[in-house]
Amino acid sequence: MASTVHCSIVSAEQEIFNGLVEMVVASGTIGELGIFPGHTPLISGVKPGPVRLRLEGGEEEVFFASGGYIEVQPTAITILADTAVRADDIDEAAAVEAQKKAEQELADNKSSIDFSRVSADLAEQAAMLRTIRKHREQKR
Repeated sequence: MASTVHCSIVSAEQEIFNGLVEMVVASGTIGELGIFPGHTPLISGVKPGPVRLRLEGGEEEVFFASGGYIEVQPTAITILADTAVRADDIDEAAAVEAQKKAEQELADNKSSIDFSRVSADLAEQAAMLRTIRKHREQKR
């Protein structure tokens, strides 16, 4: 039996995952993180993108985190996300539409636009779409 560690993914709205995992993969602000049981303790920011969990028994589950923090302790991994969604629950059409809207706002080049907000929205939607597509490829 593979070694496991407790993992929680919590967003501002709710706890989205709570269970034992064999591995966590996420994009941290310090780089790509691959975390196994017994990993050295760390705290890092989480960049928008996929968070992959290999559950006890080898099954994988993919989530989208829009940002936040990851804390790794010897017996637990906690991801505190601004927003977290199971990849299967993401509405791809809505994400594509939101990305197009953000791209249009940037293209309009009006002085009333908050460029940093629109750029952040665009980056988040692109990361969400990458998560959906990567998850779809893994399911094949």
